[in-house]
Amino acid sequence: ALMQENEEKAKAQRDRLKKVLDEKIAEHQGRVLQNYGDGTLSIFGSAIESVKCAIAIQAELQNEPKIPLRIGLHMGDVVYDDEGVYGDAVNIASRIESLSVPGAVLISEKLYSEISNQPDLSARSVGKFELKNVKQPIEVMAITTHGLTIPKPDEIDGKGKTAYRSIAVLPFLNMSADAENEYFSEGITEEIINALTKVEGLQVTSRTSSFAFKGKNEDIRTLGQKLNVSTILEGSVRKAGKSVRITAQLINAVDGFHFWSENYDGTLDNIFKLQDEISRKIANKLIDQLSIEKCGCGSAKVTAPLVTASTTDMDAYNLFLKGLYYWNRWTKEGAIEAIGYYEEAIRLEPQFAKAHARMADCYVFLAAMGFMKSRIAYSVAKECAAKGMKIDPECPECYISTGFVKVFYEWDWNGAKLAFEKAIELSPSNSAAYFGYSYYLVGAGDIKGATESIEKARSLDPFGLPVNLYLSMYYLRDGKYKEALGLLNGILEYEPSFRQALECKGWVYYYLGDMYTALTIAKEVHKAAGGGNRGLTTLGYFYAKSGEEEKALEVIEKLKQREKEESDNTVLFDLALNYLGIGDKDKALYYINRFTVERSGGSIFLKVDRLWEELRDDPRFQEIIKKVGL
Repeated sequence: ALMQENEEKAKAQRDRLKKVLDEKIAEHQGRVLQNYGDGTLSIFGSAIESVKCAIAIQAELQNEPKIPLRIGLHMGDVVYDDEGVYGDAVNIASRIESLSVPGAVLISEKLYSEISNQPDLSARSVGKFELKNVKQPIEVMAITTHGLTIPKPDEIDGKGKTAYRSIAVLPFLNMSADAENEYFSEGITEEIINALTKVEGLQVTSRTSSFAFKGKNEDIRTLGQKLNVSTILEGSVRKAGKSVRITAQLINAVDGFHFWSENYDGTLDNIFKLQDEISRKIANKLIDQLSIEKCGCGSAKVTAPLVTASTTDMDAYNLFLKGLYYWNRWTKEGAIEAIGYYEEAIRLEPQFAKAHARMADCYVFLAAMGFMKSRIAYSVAKECAAKGMKIDPECPECYISTGFVKVFYEWDWNGAKLAFEKAIELSPSNSAAYFGYSYYLVGAGDIKGATESIEKARSLDPFGLPVNLYLSMYYLRDGKYKEALGLLNGILEYEPSFRQALECKGWVYYYLGDMYTALTIAKEVHKAAGGGNRGLTTLGYFYAKSGEEEKALEVIEKLKQREKEESDNTVLFDLALNYLGIGDKDKALYYINRFTVERSGGSIFLKVDRLWEELRDDPRFQEIIKKVGL
């Protein structure tokens, strides 16, 4: 097109492009194998160098006169001779380049696995694609560092056939006369989300991220970009007595077009039938509309039930939905309130598997956050999960709860692996299953695998607070400070009161060597916790490391006082860290041993957490590691 408009300008730009490519490829130990028109095929001996070269090329071409260039990268075996270069890897690289947009660098998931440990190279998925003449779908990643262009869904749409499509289910509006029925509309939404996660080939955004936009009235296209989905489901619930009307509509997130809408009328007595009918119609509509070729039943359409009646007692189900409402607040008070509703639901319907599973979740949460003694909470959680699984052996929530108990309480790594893998098999889009699997991988010593698993969880739950927090902690461990800060700042922008994220941010600055900022943040954490004897752990450690030992000792005394005053909570981890801060390794090891005896949640991170680096070579520490089975 440019040649027709201005031949001289076109030739000048092509010459400049060739000069930049020749120079940058040589600088990064690459070799140009082929030139064709305004395109180039090159080969590199290093995955990292190939990506760095691509970044350097795009940076140079942003200078005037700007040249719009698409870049695609893949790795694999090739065959080349005097006439050219051949092989599957060449074909895939070419297909990925065709998906790209000017200023972007797109790479295959295989190549990303080779560069994911590089702190200055980050990427995010733009989708999984069925590429021409390529047997298996390929996940394509966009390099996000260095100001590169990241393709939007509508820019890629139509260039390649996506191997899966994605959907976010927004909170259904409560259209009932009684505002207190909010719990019911939220519960229906969550049940439909859980049903859709069973559809193979469909990626479903988790409840946490979908509900992050409740009541915010944002443009559907903006929501689609933020949640990285192609489709949005929204609807409403009207409940009057035992009568229920549910309205649902599917919207194309790229252009905002409403392509399906339907009303459903029923009663509480057939609520599960309604949920199943809605979920299957949505799944089948997406199969028709968006070319999903695989589904849970293994045929062109979903015919097997996605929702089965979890109880015949509607009063018990109502209590279950109220429990979900409070559990999803992710607070100590909310979890305790939820347990009360679940207990009442189980009293009315002892065979209610999901209620057993959700109650197990509450106890795991209370133990992991230090709100309840581990030996009490985990034993109850174990019993609840086992009961739920006995009632319904196909309940993914029961397997997730079991997996967490095996990780944190039993240190049964193989058992945890099997539990989380079964949960993923039953519910392939369940973020919590991948989140839990990352904990197992930490215990197994596979940090790279743990990071990849939690990144998968985040792709399903981009606004989930725990998912983002733990991913930032993994990045921190690997020295990816920029990425960790990016995640933490995102969390705090969305939820300023999430104290754990603020605390982790302090650790990032500590490891960056900025003690002043680290201390300032630790003081904010203490204030946010209500002052007194709470929220002192990092502050005491930072005081010690900055030479203010007297203040550090004061913190230790306050922690001991808190231990006396709050018998339900545990501060053994906090004391271990603060004694290590002042250099008292004997007492640090004493408290580490105690919190492993109590099966504190921090036990599984002992081998990999940078906090304990000073103790790595101590035989007593190694003995504790061995005891935990890491």
